Amino acid sequence: MTWRRPRLSVDAYERGVRACDRGVLAQAVTLIESRDADDAALAQALLGRLLPAAGDAHRVGITGVPGVGKSTFVDELGMRLVAAGKRVAVLAIDPSSQVSGGSILGDKTRMARLALEPGAFIRPSPSGLSPGGVARRTRETMLLCEAAGFDVVLVETVGVGQGETAVADMVDCFLVLVLPGAGDELQGIKKGVFELADVLAVNKADGDGAGRARIALGDLRSALRYLPRRRASWQTQALAVSGRTGAGLGELWAAIEDHRRVLAASGELAQLRAEQQRTWMWSLIRERLEAAFRRHPGVVGAVARLEAAVQAGAITSTAAADELLAAFGSGAPRD
Repeated sequence: MTWRRPRLSVDAYERGVRACDRGVLAQAVTLIESRDADDAALAQALLGRLLPAAGDAHRVGITGVPGVGKSTFVDELGMRLVAAGKRVAVLAIDPSSQVSGGSILGDKTRMARLALEPGAFIRPSPSGLSPGGVARRTRETMLLCEAAGFDVVLVETVGVGQGETAVADMVDCFLVLVLPGAGDELQGIKKGVFELADVLAVNKADGDGAGRARIALGDLRSALRYLPRRRASWQTQALAVSGRTGAGLGELWAAIEDHRRVLAASGELAQLRAEQQRTWMWSLIRERLEAAFRRHPGVVGAVARLEAAVQAGAITSTAAADELLAAFGSGAPRD
């Protein structure tokens, strides 16, 4: 039998989170991430109580290809924000293994300085093999951190190029880190990643990489002229920074704050968050419908047979899906 920490009462969770007790906050996040039905009911009760205290933080998503230096960048940026009097929460999405389903959860070691700061909270969460590495309960964890009084919530993603849209749909500002000299200026446009970006930052603009960063920055700024605006009131900004030395981070954060001011003044920030809430609702509906579908006795009894038939080429995927949906009790219209 696997040991687990006893659940607290909803009152105890609420008091601890509001008081920014990091131990209770960490337990509350674990509660949110749990797939246990009793945990889920308690988590929703807690979120209902804390929701009025959430929503004031500056939400920033950070992505980039593996090797671009996201963790070093976040560590340095977070330290500077804490030094400026900000309370910073980092939700670092750790990649889950496609083979074992496990994850490293090593962001506290990669952000060694920030992890020791009293004004910071780092929560590594497994991606759960979700597209783009977005953890199953990242949105709700963000609300917990806001209710605990954190001013800035940074969501650091895996950066595998599959689901950046999911990240962009939960933050105010979406930052894409670019590796100089790696062709990201063009590859990002091909993937559509840059179309999601509110701010682009060429990282590792230091030492031998400074020259490559200047070239990459020029290419990015030229390329941005051909991309449509993501927001009517905001033109995507591109800057060069160094997560190692901190060069350019002041200008970068000023651009991120300027983005928030512009969107708030135009009314787009309120509209953005309202739309994110609607998107979140539908993502939860899809998740719960799939869970109910997979548990349905008729589906459980037929899925192995139909999967084998599809793999063997004995039946089309469409026909198999129709049969499973019929077993579930809701037929699907054909295209």
